[in-house]
Amino acid sequence: MKNIQPLKQKKLELLESISRERNLPVTVQRRIVLDALLDRDDHPTVDQLFEDVKERMPGVSRTTIYRALETLVDLGLARRTNHFEASARFDRNTDHHHHLVCRRCNRVEDIDHPSLNKFAPPHLGSISFEILDYSIHLEGLCGECQKNGSRAAPKKQASKRPRIPSR
Repeated sequence: MKNIQPLKQKKLELLESISRERNLPVTVQRRIVLDALLDRDDHPTVDQLFEDVKERMPGVSRTTIYRALETLVDLGLARRTNHFEASARFDRNTDHHHHLVCRRCNRVEDIDHPSLNKFAPPHLGSISFEILDYSIHLEGLCGECQKNGSRAAPKKQASKRPRIPSR
């Protein structure tokens, strides 16, 4: 794993400077939640971060973790990643990138491949929507799940994703 210390120090300093610019208090909770997120490389859920933070700050609530994460996302210091069958996860990597999602264990890994960045969003026709960013989620089975079971992916329920016209 890469040495995370320079990134961690930079993000903690950014938390202070951006918070001051926006007249937000630099709370102990926000610092500890950001620190816990930066210590992980697995796109943790709120519950996973709650477990990490409560060791450092007994008595902290899940609501506090959630609010701190929402603020960190608003400040551009973290990203929220989603896929349709799991809870929201949070990512310390705020650069444009994509994700590999395991259908069995819900593990999420970053993938940065030049061909994925060449994707051109479709013309949306009559849909009034401005695309500001995108992330491609490739679903399959991680290496660990491939080793520990059959290669068949669990069955998914029918998707309720909106259909985009193909014009």
